[in-house]
Amino acid sequence: MQKAIIVKNLTKKFKDFTAVDNISFEVSPGEIFAFLGPNGAGKTTTIKMLTTLLHPTSGEILLDGHDVNKDQDSARKSFGIVFQDPSLDDELTAYENMKFHAMLYRVPSDTKKIKDLLEFVELLDRKDALVKTFSGGMKRRLEIARGLLHHPKIFFLDEPTQGLDPQTRNHLWEYLINLAKKDNITIFFTTHYMEEAQNTAQKIAIIDHGKIIKVGTTEQILKDTKTNSLEKAFLKLTGNSIRDEDASGADRMRQHRAMFRGR
Repeated sequence: MQKAIIVKNLTKKFKDFTAVDNISFEVSPGEIFAFLGPNGAGKTTTIKMLTTLLHPTSGEILLDGHDVNKDQDSARKSFGIVFQDPSLDDELTAYENMKFHAMLYRVPSDTKKIKDLLEFVELLDRKDALVKTFSGGMKRRLEIARGLLHHPKIFFLDEPTQGLDPQTRNHLWEYLINLAKKDNITIFFTTHYMEEAQNTAQKIAIIDHGKIIKVGTTEQILKDTKTNSLEKAFLKLTGNSIRDEDASGADRMRQHRAMFRGR
């Protein structure tokens, strides 16, 4: 079976600084995969390379069989993405945001598909409401619907539940788990909520100082670290020191928009 994501010997250097240092991992189709690490560990840089926002210094990335370095257009069509910071237009309605996204990805503006997705995230009755009237949880659900509009095989979610209350977070994960099961979509997500990763991810990779230091199921990681929770295992592997923040979500959003300019 072809892997959904294959990363081989991936490296990214910025002058004399190595942000990502020769990492390799694989993700299976339909798998829920958590990519964890402290701030500044190389997590954001890796995601930027996976989603074509940064060119690797060396190494190989295959998304649904498409080589990210050689065929960016096909690779981009294979994935959807939800950034940590909101990227919706508050002055447009939910339906208009979906239509605009269809134009960006050059996919047919299928009214039925848009309505089906809005119904899936329980927003069909608010399709004509301005997004600025939505709660944080509603905006996240709309971003998920928008990210699925072009039928991606892989769904990247960068801190998808940050700032949401526990009820909304649980509700959101119900959608995502159902999505992975129903449509065999691979979900690759980052989070600082260790309990969230422990409860949802089928496989976990932990990166620190640019290197992947552990890959496996929660059970394997707990066994290897002799701990009884993913948070304790994470701290044991990465230490207790406070790290500086990575590049802001706004920077990620600007780069995401920029990648379409040459298309």
